[in-house]
Amino acid sequence: MIFEKVCALIAEQFNVDADSITMDTSFEDDLNADSVDIVDLSMAMEEEFEIDELSEEEAGSIKTVGDLVRFLQNKVD
Repeated sequence: MIFEKVCALIAEQFNVDADSITMDTSFEDDLNADSVDIVDLSMAMEEEFEIDELSEEEAGSIKTVGDLVRFLQNKVD
């Protein structure tokens, strides 16, 4: 459930096929995300999952889609 929503948001923002995204997809290496992309994505996540703003430390610890999914599971459970 969370993974599917995350994939849809990433696919939209990075203009990639949602089916190509896995838990191991790296934001930097695979999606060529820069800091602006990460901020935009984090704002979309905050809105989609109704969570508080990510701290710099939290955002910095998220390197892969799997990291983000696990982070969101902890926030929304």
